[in-house]
Amino acid sequence: MMNLKLHVWRQPSAKDTGRLETYEARDVSPDMSFLEMLDVVNEDLIVTGKRPIAFDHDCREGICGSCGMMINGVAHGPQRGTATCQLHMRTFKDGDEIVIEPWRAQAFPIIKDLVVDRSAFDRIIQRGGYISVNTGGAPDGNDIPVGKDRADHAMDAAACIGCGACVAACPNASSSLFTGAKITHLGKLPQGQPERDRRVVAMVEQMDEEGFGNCSWFGECQEACPKEISIDVIKQMNHDYVAAAARGSD
Repeated sequence: MMNLKLHVWRQPSAKDTGRLETYEARDVSPDMSFLEMLDVVNEDLIVTGKRPIAFDHDCREGICGSCGMMINGVAHGPQRGTATCQLHMRTFKDGDEIVIEPWRAQAFPIIKDLVVDRSAFDRIIQRGGYISVNTGGAPDGNDIPVGKDRADHAMDAAACIGCGACVAACPNASSSLFTGAKITHLGKLPQGQPERDRRVVAMVEQMDEEGFGNCSWFGECQEACPKEISIDVIKQMNHDYVAAAARGSD
């Protein structure tokens, strides 16, 4: 069992000024996940009549992407290729001090404590629209031939869970990895070709409108990504955008 000191960002609402507050996490099992550890801390806070720490979570299986937070200055914590909900306390040592903060980005305004508004990602996806190809049921969709190389690249890009770690880790708060992954996913498949030009122009424009920064190729985004998506998707996005602009996306 471990005893830890937590420095947690507390901010009652978007209009309030936040600050770090210190809590003791006692008798923490190494087998707990990071979120389970926060659950235990919250139970103690509730028992003593204090406001529990607000944080996003849902599936707790590294799929939904809602559990994002900065842990000791690193998006999702120190373990590579791992979402916060998959991070186990065995990663830390007895007596460690852990600083827990929300994503920091203009486009991700803080709602409360560790919870940020990531609806900007939703609006980027919405601008991408739908594909017009009617693939029918699963057997019909599988009748469309897709080369293994393209299928592999599409699947790698589709692994993005939209957590926002790429934005939080980027010095410019760029969402290029997220947007590039979504564009590349469909851009590599035959079903995504009819709207390919319109899609990339619209999604990049929305990304800029949301206030995300520009990509400067630091590479922090791929290091922080829990699905280890390569910055190659950003190259693909840039290539598609230039090609679409040259052709005229309308």
